[in-house]
Amino acid sequence: MQVRRLSGCFILIHFYQLEGVCENMQYRKLGRTGLKVSEVSLGTMAFGRWIDEKASEEVLNAALEAGINVIDTADVYGRGMDNGDFSLFGESEAILGRTLKTRRNDIVLATKFNAKVGKGINDAGQSRYHIYRALENSLRRLQTDHIDLYQIHGFDPTTPIEETLRALDDLVKEGKIRYLGCSNYAAWQLAKAHGVSAVHGLHRFESIQPEYSLITRGIEREVVPLAEADNIGIITYSPLGRGILTGKYSAGEAPPAESRLAAGEKKLEQLLHSNPAFSLVDAIRPLAEARGWTLAQFALSWVLSHSYISSAILGVSKVEQIQDSLRYVDQRLTQEELSHIDEVSRSIGLTI
Repeated sequence: MQVRRLSGCFILIHFYQLEGVCENMQYRKLGRTGLKVSEVSLGTMAFGRWIDEKASEEVLNAALEAGINVIDTADVYGRGMDNGDFSLFGESEAILGRTLKTRRNDIVLATKFNAKVGKGINDAGQSRYHIYRALENSLRRLQTDHIDLYQIHGFDPTTPIEETLRALDDLVKEGKIRYLGCSNYAAWQLAKAHGVSAVHGLHRFESIQPEYSLITRGIEREVVPLAEADNIGIITYSPLGRGILTGKYSAGEAPPAESRLAAGEKKLEQLLHSNPAFSLVDAIRPLAEARGWTLAQFALSWVLSHSYISSAILGVSKVEQIQDSLRYVDQRLTQEELSHIDEVSRSIGLTI
């Protein structure tokens, strides 16, 4: 283990011996908290949805051995996301509950709630009623007595934010939640929530989980400035652009078998049809090749080269994807590379 000083705080760096994986996983503070999170988190949307329990456990083991200490899931992750069967929601949490076992205390366990998870009128949203039920169900599936980071999966305009924050604050005081976070919030929504927390002396959201990658940079306009001003952690998802930035997809060609696009993921289809993604992939390929890196390694390094990012969630379905993506996880892009990417992005019409 080594200790280095980075941007005014000490960062612990552990060394692991997993073949093919960079040995320098680094850790950053989550916003203003004292919690240290690995620069790369493991996203588990594939668990139970696209890969079975055995494959899920192999991916989890590889992530932990590589030094990843944040495991991110949600109460909707599972086959139910695709077929609408509510009994198949939460499969990811259930698999994690069975596979973490004695390693529970070695990780930062994060899950999310908000989406509809049942047929009842109150089986969604952020009312006190639903929050308590959602948390208890997640705790049961995860086989744990607390959630380290409990995140709202999206904004609920039908519930007063005061009700939501008071319920979450009570659960923190009860010891069932350690930290609060939100996901997919606009800057004004997060600012409003922080104002309510400050006025009423409630626990606030310490992190936000937005989508962020070379091809999805909308948070730079308002969310990032707010996060930097209020010292809010940013745990970003889809740093590889839902797989687009790995180079696996090509314009006008059928997607690879067993890929997310082949599985019919709607958000990925929409992104490809409304974003100059292929042009950007073509533009960054020479930069990656000049370093001797894959596109995935380059795309992940681009996200982590921004100091306002606390951690990037890597959603994988195979062990080798972890090994490949983390090979150069401790290396950063140069300012010249970052500036060139910005110029290219503007020239092809990418919104930044």
